[in-house]
Amino acid sequence: MTVLEVENLKKIYRPRFGGNQVQALSKVTFSVEEGEYVAIMGPSGSGKSTLLHILGALDRYDEGDYFLDGQDMNQCSDKELAKIRNDSIGLVMQDFALLGDKTVIFNVMLPMFFDHTPFKDMKRLAEIALQETGISNLKNKKVNQLSGGQKQRVSIARAIVKRPMLILADEPTGALDSKTGIEIMDMLSNLNKEGITIIVVTHDRDIASFCHRQITLADGKVISDITDDE
Repeated sequence: MTVLEVENLKKIYRPRFGGNQVQALSKVTFSVEEGEYVAIMGPSGSGKSTLLHILGALDRYDEGDYFLDGQDMNQCSDKELAKIRNDSIGLVMQDFALLGDKTVIFNVMLPMFFDHTPFKDMKRLAEIALQETGISNLKNKKVNQLSGGQKQRVSIARAIVKRPMLILADEPTGALDSKTGIEIMDMLSNLNKEGITIIVVTHDRDIASFCHRQITLADGKVISDITDDE
């Protein structure tokens, strides 16, 4: 099953107060099948972060098509995009994007507050996600008491708590030391083995090597798309 498909995607940033416009993406075309583990690579300025924001329904595009599970994302209202982000996409960010003064389990339950999941179910699902990420013992700690690796595990638990069809990880090891970074990538690999489709955005070839497919961008264009069996 095709999870997402983009065709001839184009994104232009236009300065508010004059200056030259910047074409961040140009004719980007690819699809991702269910269960794939994909790295989107490229140096700073290649367009990979812009692409991730579009794939994550965080930003809109100017031209082309983006379908997520068959849904035309350009036809969605802002409210519909917010629901898709909450229900279908798990986001793992480089800076963790957690509430530092709240407990671990509160942060993991957060996506379920938005769709009014009963508290008993929220707690049960959050505890399952914490078990899967190996941090059940930390559930009542404040996030600001955790190490970077522990925070990223909380972020991953939050991303999987609603069983999304897709996880998007933006430089998930960028704020971590190399040993902890490998542990996080191993965790994502294990989640992928369970059938979760994962896209990792990274500039690091060592991190991209964990993935089974590498899509490389340069100047807003796809310049290569290689799978392990090629």
